[in-house]
Amino acid sequence: MRNEIKAKLEEIVALMNDPEETVLDKEIKEKLEKISALLNNPEDIATEQETKEKLEAVVSLVNNVMVDPDIDIEYCIPDVATTSDSCDISGDPYILVTYVVSEYTKPTRKIRLTPTYLNNTAKAIANLVTFSIEQFKTEIDSVEMG
Repeated sequence: MRNEIKAKLEEIVALMNDPEETVLDKEIKEKLEKISALLNNPEDIATEQETKEKLEAVVSLVNNVMVDPDIDIEYCIPDVATTSDSCDISGDPYILVTYVVSEYTKPTRKIRLTPTYLNNTAKAIANLVTFSIEQFKTEIDSVEMG
């Protein structure tokens, strides 16, 4: 448990010492609340680590499966993969999918990774995500084609 808390505190220190990073009070407060929650419920540490590993596997699996030049995928999963500049980290982690139909038509969909999703295995979550992406692409194609 000490290592987990030490790692979380080191993240805060690194964030505050990074001259290129814009630090929001909200971010610091959220990280400190997580540390406090871990101190109050040490059994949650294992669960948090398992979830992090599961989400890392999901990102890897989705990247391997979704090789489509028309689809842009941005991850907003704190502590795992954050590839978007405008992530809303206050809620559930999510994947932002953009289907580039043309230069001016770029519909997007947010696939939230809710606690219900996270009860599944990494492979099952990746399958759900890729299915959602394919379904989104089909919906846009049907609208675009008439």
